[in-house]
Amino acid sequence: MMDKFTKQKRAQIMASIKGRGTSPEKSVRSCLRRLGVRFRGNVENLPGTPDFVIQGQKKAIFVHGCFWHGHKGCRRSERPETNRPFWDKKIDGNIARDRRNLRELKKEGWKVLVIWQCQIKDESKIMQRLLRFAEK
Repeated sequence: MMDKFTKQKRAQIMASIKGRGTSPEKSVRSCLRRLGVRFRGNVENLPGTPDFVIQGQKKAIFVHGCFWHGHKGCRRSERPETNRPFWDKKIDGNIARDRRNLRELKKEGWKVLVIWQCQIKDESKIMQRLLRFAEK
């Protein structure tokens, strides 16, 4: 896929991307609150800094952006053709890091749920998944 933005515009877009408090995270936070699930956000002392943690139940929830975390088969995860080696290294590294973090959490007895950015548009499904995950 060719980049449709100039280098300067792409740099401006990339610089504005946040790591916390993203729209997908806000949507999931809203769903958790409406379900009455008590949680903590961005728990830094756990592997991978889960976006949400249900502390007493040892449950962690990650909200992954499809592009940044390499959501396999998702159209949003297509890598730019420009500077391809950089993007391959960056995203493949993110995927490997995510796998390590999930493995470490599970080894410590945590149950983990990953919600992808592209799944959030169907709020009723997300509500059902969150409810099932929180109730187990």
